[in-house]
Amino acid sequence: MSDYMFMLENHLSAIQNRIVAEVQATAAHAGVNLFLTGGAVRDMLGGFPIRDLDFTVEGNPVKLAKVLEAKAGAKVVAVDEHRRSVELMFAGGATAEIAMARQERFPKIGARPVIAPATIQEDLRCRDFTINSIALSLNQASLGLLLDPNNGLADLEHKELRAVHNRVLYDDPGRLLRLLRFQVRFGFTVEERTQHQYENVRLEELEKHVAGRRLFEELKQIAEETSPGEVLQSLAKEKLLGLFSPSLAGPKLNLAGFVRLQKAKQLAPFGVDLRVNSLALFLYLLLEKFSPKEKADFAKATSMAKAELDLVPKLAAGARKIEKELKAAKIRKASQIYAILAKAPGEEILFLYLTSAQRLVQDRIRNYLQKYLPAAQEVTDKQVAALGLEPGTAKFKKAKEEMIATRVDNRVKKTEAPAAEAEPAPIAENPRQHQPGRIGRPPVSSQAHP
Repeated sequence: MSDYMFMLENHLSAIQNRIVAEVQATAAHAGVNLFLTGGAVRDMLGGFPIRDLDFTVEGNPVKLAKVLEAKAGAKVVAVDEHRRSVELMFAGGATAEIAMARQERFPKIGARPVIAPATIQEDLRCRDFTINSIALSLNQASLGLLLDPNNGLADLEHKELRAVHNRVLYDDPGRLLRLLRFQVRFGFTVEERTQHQYENVRLEELEKHVAGRRLFEELKQIAEETSPGEVLQSLAKEKLLGLFSPSLAGPKLNLAGFVRLQKAKQLAPFGVDLRVNSLALFLYLLLEKFSPKEKADFAKATSMAKAELDLVPKLAAGARKIEKELKAAKIRKASQIYAILAKAPGEEILFLYLTSAQRLVQDRIRNYLQKYLPAAQEVTDKQVAALGLEPGTAKFKKAKEEMIATRVDNRVKKTEAPAAEAEPAPIAENPRQHQPGRIGRPPVSSQAHP
């Protein structure tokens, strides 16, 4: 095993390792060259958490996805016919993308690129930034071979963002937003020639060529960031938020709300996945101070689909049902609170914590995240299996639920009747600024708990 394969296995979760193995075996059986690319390789080499699995094949990704659907239980979530890519969801909710190795040629600024099949080396040479243009071979003959034609590994070591070529931002001005987002996430500096390219594109106001749907896709990426408020703050300082809505250029930018959300997420135990639909929460906070007309204009400017428009109303409706259950007088045990919230979507739990006027509800959510959830993690499948039960069966599931309930209740010395706590005070926006007209490292918000 190569050092890079060993590094990869140690950076991936158990579910992600299983996905890599399944895609690798399927590609080998089909005789297709397979590579791990993009953010997964970048984050592995940079020592960052691997969020997404991006595979590139020298062949047909749709055909490969159909085999994975049939044999690995994966589900096709989306297909981009133009860019020849497929998004898949695997058991456990983990997702991965499989794309065709391609070359892109932009006939004009901001236009859809003309796509042509290519080798992996050609694909890497026409990507956006060097840190995103590294690939790891998953083929048996070259397993673990690192492909880095643009020297992205050196830029990772130097903590620098560098465009692959001198037309990266001209071809697709939407990459301006991505550059700022990466700068906030990684804290990297921008290489000098890339900085000049950025400034020239802004002088020509080419950002106005970014299509509405491209804007919304970038918002989806911002929603997944650890600190989305800081990304928005950076975009505001660079006067780019007006692309989404003129209203975001002033006091209606809800930075304090995003700080509160970040602190609410930090209440959960480290390593526990709350299954949060980040986009729903993000849109709620982003548009919280908007009038109905401003919301309608925003939706039009970003080409939102009906399903996306419905995310916030559905979020609020689901949270109201949870609130009603948590307020019920019949609740006397911690295990009852755990049972209600353990089955609830993470975004509804966090939304309710941020918006509920009931202190009892807020306290019960806080106790769930800080006390009951950690206690539940102590009950393992191995302990349940020791009772002679087969994993995956109804009896196994019921026994585990009973063991968790006992563990949670035993951790609480008295029945759930917490004292009311004061509502967290509003958090002021960070006053620190970087130099205008030049991309600089944005301020980092406090990581303290409320």
